Amino acid sequence: MIAVPVYNTIVLPGSSFTFQGSFFKELSGVDEAAAGDKVMFLFLKEEKPRADVRPEDIRPIGVSAHVESISDDGNVTVKCEERVTLESIEIDEEGNISVSAAARADIEDIPDEEKAKRFRDLRQELVKFVSGYQWGVMVRGYMMQWKNMDEMISVISQHLTISADEKYHIVEVDAVSERMELEERAVYEFMEVTDVSNEAQTETQKSTEKLYREEALKKQIAYLQKELDDMHPESISDVRRFELAIDKSGMNETARREAEKVLSRMKQEGQNSPEYGMLYEYLDFVTGLAWKPEEQKEIDLKQAKEVLDADHYGMKKVKDRILQQIAVMNLNHRQSGSILLFVGAPGTGKTSIGQSIAKALGRKYVRISLGGVRDEAEIRGHRRTYIGAMPGRIMDGIRKAGSANPVMVLDEVDKLTKDYAGDPSSALLEVLDPEQNATFTDHYMNVPYDLSNVLFVCTANTTDTIPAPLLNRMEVIEFPGYTASEKFQIAKRHLLPKAMEATGIRPDELKVQDSALRAIISDYTMESGVRGLKKRLTTLCRIAAVRLVQGNHKTLTVTEKKLPEYLDMRPIRHDKALDSPKPGIVTGLAWTAAGGEILYIESMFTKGKGDLVVTGQLGDVMKESVSIAETLVKNLYPEKAEVFEKNDLHIHVPEGAVPKDGPSAGITLTTAIASLVTGKTVDPKTAMTGEVSLRGFVMPIGGLPEKLMAAQRAGITRVLIPEENVDDLKDVAKEVKDKLEIIPVHTVEQVLGIVFADREAGKGTEAA
Repeated sequence: MIAVPVYNTIVLPGSSFTFQGSFFKELSGVDEAAAGDKVMFLFLKEEKPRADVRPEDIRPIGVSAHVESISDDGNVTVKCEERVTLESIEIDEEGNISVSAAARADIEDIPDEEKAKRFRDLRQELVKFVSGYQWGVMVRGYMMQWKNMDEMISVISQHLTISADEKYHIVEVDAVSERMELEERAVYEFMEVTDVSNEAQTETQKSTEKLYREEALKKQIAYLQKELDDMHPESISDVRRFELAIDKSGMNETARREAEKVLSRMKQEGQNSPEYGMLYEYLDFVTGLAWKPEEQKEIDLKQAKEVLDADHYGMKKVKDRILQQIAVMNLNHRQSGSILLFVGAPGTGKTSIGQSIAKALGRKYVRISLGGVRDEAEIRGHRRTYIGAMPGRIMDGIRKAGSANPVMVLDEVDKLTKDYAGDPSSALLEVLDPEQNATFTDHYMNVPYDLSNVLFVCTANTTDTIPAPLLNRMEVIEFPGYTASEKFQIAKRHLLPKAMEATGIRPDELKVQDSALRAIISDYTMESGVRGLKKRLTTLCRIAAVRLVQGNHKTLTVTEKKLPEYLDMRPIRHDKALDSPKPGIVTGLAWTAAGGEILYIESMFTKGKGDLVVTGQLGDVMKESVSIAETLVKNLYPEKAEVFEKNDLHIHVPEGAVPKDGPSAGITLTTAIASLVTGKTVDPKTAMTGEVSLRGFVMPIGGLPEKLMAAQRAGITRVLIPEENVDDLKDVAKEVKDKLEIIPVHTVEQVLGIVFADREAGKGTEAA
């Protein structure tokens, strides 16, 4: 048997090879061959001379053959027979190779008709391909003599662009269908690479050929890149990539000069430099930014309104303001207008409406949480003077959005803090100022970036903690919270369907009665927003999912009576109006971060020396209001001076574990002390809010919509409000105003005249 080691070639059964006599002798190590001699083709793992071949250099599968003929000029023709599995290989000292092998059968998993058709189609494509070249005419006749695909691939093996491993893989594959697919891929790739190499722009109609061309190009690029990397150990591939990225980025001239400067330094430093990674990260960041804003397209106001209405129920004032902003942008064809600041209790939709704005504008959306940020570098970025420097949150958000004009929501701006590292709210001044942010400079980038095309939307629970210069740059839009009917519609349209979808419950498997939804809203939540309502509905769906999975029910209906089973909690206690009046007790209204609540002011005289005792966790503002209220009552009722001198006055606001402060309890405190002094009671269904001055005027307050909703929920029928807050009533839901008698007041005397007049009308009672 004659052993013929080969490398980087394909030898398959059915193919024939003609070798020059000298070359066959070099390959086989046999001086003379005779017709009929057995031949074994062995595939080498790497190219090496025959004399250096060792058993471990030979792959485990070979192809048996025989010498078919020897021409007069000594050329040897070898005919391949079958694939074999090599069982043993021995090489003696003279380099003679002895092999024992067993036949390796093909897996015939494709019909002969299909094999023949695919071969004819591929051969036709190859014939068509060579027709485009001058040398093609000479080989067309030879190609038509090929009998099958194995023969074809074996003959053109040396011309294929695939690697030696890929060529051997074609030989070792047992399944005929897989082998044919590999052969087709190799031939198509050969044709495409040949076209690329000869700069021929051949268009193809078949999607498969496009795929083969793409793969061929990728391999060509990878090969060329590898050659470049081998030639330039300083990692020219990274440098070249950034050169192209800088050219395509569209960055401004200042940024381009800085990037080219860093790139030049990167070339000089080399990969082994400690600073290489920092330079790489910088270039990767600045070239990854979108420097050119997308063209401002005409926005359909009707469609934008539909998007806002579909995502959020109610919020008419907010939606109208957003549509105004969009209309101005349509006219100016650029970003313009004030920075919007959405202020309201948690769960009122401040953050989520930012997503709706982005959807309505057709822009990218990015949210940045500022809660707890205390370092100016979080906004402006760190200077590149140390390892670990990072860009600020603003530019990082631009990078994540992948756009130069996204809708950017700056969440919780009221929760910014400051320490020795700087004041982040001051850094936001430049970001949110339309006159300055066109040249915003992040310390990490050290080049200006145009933020004027970004639509900033800020959110906060209150404006009290926002510095005045920052607040001055924004337009405040109040989110007053939702009424019970609005919460019902939101729960039915949005929250419940989303909770069911999140828990995998189909609409036909769970029904929640309207009365149950209303009970959840009124008895199991106590907020202006809907975040708690969402949690309750999610809890309900989880418990329903357990029952459905257990198989006890195919469908579930949740009624009001069944709510304790599904929510696994008691109804929340809400403060309600007192049943009977008592001197010294008056109902007030308070604003909290979670919405409005009613607040009882209780007062009592005890024997003493005229001291004032205040309890109930009151803050400094409310303590001052107590002092003002006491002074006002003493002035209004001078005949009661002896009562104050011989007794201690105790003022208490229940729920002492909850801190309370704010400028809206002055009139309530004054009325409570006046009631205590005169012995006249105040109707418990009458509530009031407002601060008072030492001159006896009722001063305006904030949070009126939330307070009135709390009053309506608690069963209050009449509310006294400062006269200067009348304009705020337009922000109060109609269903709330319809259930309340709202009386504007201007002076303390006017308030006392109204509440004590009830006594003469029979609505109040004299103290016993």
